[in-house]
Formats: sequence, structure tokens, C-alpha cells
Amino acid sequence: MELYLQFGYGMMEHCRVLLSSWGGGTAILSPRDLTATQLRNLGTGIAKISQAHCLIDPQFYLPYADHKKLCEHTYWPKDYDTTMFWQGPPLSALLKTLSEINRDAGCSSMILPGLFASSVDDDWLETQRAVLDEARSIETGCDLVATIALSAEAVQDADQIARLLESAEHWKASAYYIVCEHPKGHYLVDDPNWLANVLDLAVGLRLLGANVTLGYCTHQMLVAVAAKVNSIASGTWMNVRSFPPEKFKAAYEDEIKQRATWYYCAQALSEYKIPYLDIAHRLGVLSLMAPPANLDGKYASSLFSDVQPSSVNFSEQSAFRHYLHALRAQVQLAEQPSFDSVMQSYQRGLDAAENLLQRLRASNVTGQLRDFHEIVDVNRAALGLFAALRGPLLRRKWDSI
Repeated sequence: MELYLQFGYGMMEHCRVLLSSWGGGTAILSPRDLTATQLRNLGTGIAKISQAHCLIDPQFYLPYADHKKLCEHTYWPKDYDTTMFWQGPPLSALLKTLSEINRDAGCSSMILPGLFASSVDDDWLETQRAVLDEARSIETGCDLVATIALSAEAVQDADQIARLLESAEHWKASAYYIVCEHPKGHYLVDDPNWLANVLDLAVGLRLLGANVTLGYCTHQMLVAVAAKVNSIASGTWMNVRSFPPEKFKAAYEDEIKQRATWYYCAQALSEYKIPYLDIAHRLGVLSLMAPPANLDGKYASSLFSDVQPSSVNFSEQSAFRHYLHALRAQVQLAEQPSFDSVMQSYQRGLDAAENLLQRLRASNVTGQLRDFHEIVDVNRAALGLFAALRGPLLRRKWDSI
């Protein structure tokens, strides 16, 4: 499993620095946050980094969206007609323009537009098929990645996931880019059924022979290694670690307007505001929160220099880069040679996180809404359900998918 960078507001330099320091990787670029010129320039710049690649998410989830920068791109239709768009020249024109944009940016694969599905119904499934068929007739020079964008309610319904997988057997797509809305807009999802169904969808597509990328992820989705997902994507702000469809509307206001600096304690699977690190320092437990050597990119080293953490210059830039560097290392360490060894390794990580969280919470050091304390059991339950449903098959098929 790999970590892709999910591009969001202010991420151009983060992409350049991190991909260079990692010796390569992949960034998924965002037309919502980049002009056409920036898309092209950043894409060609990334291509000059050894072993680095970019993809472009067309973000065509809500065709009636009115986000100014997104709608200014040349591929965005001026007049969208639901009844006609997906059956004729408008769809062809959209795909041809997207193909040109992808080529200009140096993308080797093309993410296809995908409508946000409030429910997996006949109309949505037919649209998925139509996009794939038309794209195959237009773009023959690069790999195609089909987008699956689902509402929280659709993901929570196991029957809708089963119906989607049944249809996907006929699509025969070679790769999928899956984005799933979080229930109630929560940053960390507290519904084990939602999480188990995401894993079931992902592994179902993997068993069909497709490459699977989960977009807009937090560290909670490290569990996707159990579904043998190829990659997860994450970014800086909360709105590129979860998928709020409303971010593509002009009226959307997000956390960027209310900046706060968070430190990611990877071994606790939790994030903390700096004042809580001050408490940890005063009570002698701060050293427990320092990044282990195998996850440490030195971006957060100033916090653990035997002085009060709030007195050092731990910048927003350092916080973001630390999060992404540590998460990438966790992603790489998550891979194991068998399904059972993945399960055991991930469960050990949950146990260790739970033990550390109990020690920190005893000192009133908490991550508030980004604390994994209540989520440990969510992931355990989801993983248990997933193992019961898919474990026997995955034990047999692990080496072949």
C-alpha cells in the first residue's frame, strides 16, 4: 500500500518538498484549488522529480456546483442538462478536454469524472458505465481510473455496496478511485458498518483485478491494508482527509478560516493541539508522544527538546509535513505477507495505541475530536466484521490480488 498526496489549499510546496525527500510518490491534483496554468506547471514540475507522478481529480461530483475556481476550468460545462449530458456530445467533449489537460500536466493515468451518488440506483450505475465506455473510445494512450463517489448513506447500506460490486463485474475497469462521504461530517468515523463496507467495496474491486485508491483519507484508513488496497490519499487540511461534497459549492466555508496547529502522535493514532503537549511536558509524559525513529522526518523534533512545546516554533508547515511523513511511514510498515499477519500486525498497533491513550488521558492529555480513544473499538469491530465476511477468501487469494 502507498500513500498519495491529496492536494488541497496551499499544498504546492508541500508536494514538491515531500515528493523530493521521499524519492518519489504520487500527488492527486485539485482543480478546485489550482488554476489551469497551475495544474500544468505543478504537474510538469512533479514529473521532473525522480519517480514522482501526478493525477488530476476532475472533481465533477456535483455538475451544478458553483465553486468559482472549479467552474472556470475549460472542461466544466457551461450548461448542464441531466437528461442529455451523459448520452452524447457533451460527455465526449468533457472527456476530450480532460484528456488534453492530463497530457499537458504529464499524467500517465486519467481519473474519470464520477457523479456523487446519494444512492446506488439504476441511473447512477448507467452513468458509471457510460463514462467508462466513452472514455475508452477517446483515450487510448493512458490508463483510465474510474471514480466511485458515494454518500455516507450509500456506504452504510450493505445491499447498495453489493449491487455496486455486481455491476462492476461488467465494467471491467482496471483501476478505481473511491471517495466516500463521512457520516455526519465526522473527521474520524464512529460507525463500524460504514468502515466495514468501505473495506468490502475495496476488496471486492481488488478481487475483480482492479487497482484501488481510496481518496480523502485520515490515518483511520490505515486499516485498508486488510483489503489489500493499493493506495490511500491524504493531505493537509481536514477537507482533504475526509470528503465533504459541499466543498465544491461557493458557499462552503471550512476550517482553513479557523487555523489551529495539531501534532500527530502516530503511535496513539491521535492529534493534539500544542497546549495539550504543554500539559504532557509538565506532567512528564511528553516523551511518550515523541515520534518513533522509523516514523520521524524531524519535522516535529523541536517539540521534544526539553522545553515547553508552545515556546518553540512548531509551524503549521511543519505540522502538515510531519503528519504526511509519519502517515506514509505507517502505510509502508502496514504491509505484511499474508492476510493473517496483516490482521495481527494491525491489531497490535490498535492495542499499543489504546494503551498509550489510556496513559495520556490519565494525565488529561486528549486530542478532543481528533482523539482515537473512541475509535479504537470502531476499527476493531469493522475489522472483525470484514474478517468474518472476507477472511476465508482472502487467506486463499492474498498472493494473487
